[in-house]
Amino acid sequence: MRIVVMGVTGCGKSTVGARLAESLAVTFGDADDLHPEANVAKMSRGEPLTDDDRWPWLDEVGAWLAARPDSVIACSALKRVYRDRLRAAAEGVFFIHLSAPFTAISARVEERTRATDHFAGVDLLVSQYAALEPLQGDEDGLTIDIAHAAPAQAVEYARQVVA
Repeated sequence: MRIVVMGVTGCGKSTVGARLAESLAVTFGDADDLHPEANVAKMSRGEPLTDDDRWPWLDEVGAWLAARPDSVIACSALKRVYRDRLRAAAEGVFFIHLSAPFTAISARVEERTRATDHFAGVDLLVSQYAALEPLQGDEDGLTIDIAHAAPAQAVEYARQVVA
């Protein structure tokens, strides 16, 4: 199964995704590593990416998924059309949306910005919440409220659903 752990910046995609991949003994990837330098520079300035910025990146993520039938990747996948593009690139994609209120995530992002050199700050988070389209009933996936679940709990719940 191909699993995309999705959500806004700072929701725990990389942490939960890596732990889930380890627990399932499958390959893990982070879609942030597939962004072209121009996208990273833009986000570092607090500028949101446009759809035109995202299409080539999403194609890279889709190719990554297509080449790895048993894998987990952390990827924002904020809009339905982005998820549709990933589904078109690779069969059997299952989405796990890590969801929480803005206030909970913004505190995490502020802390991460102080502690690391991650390119995504609170300015980017605002635009991501504005763009976010939660999973719809006809999409293969689940939503986990991470405001009230530690990463280990999110991983265990996801593992039970996908195993």
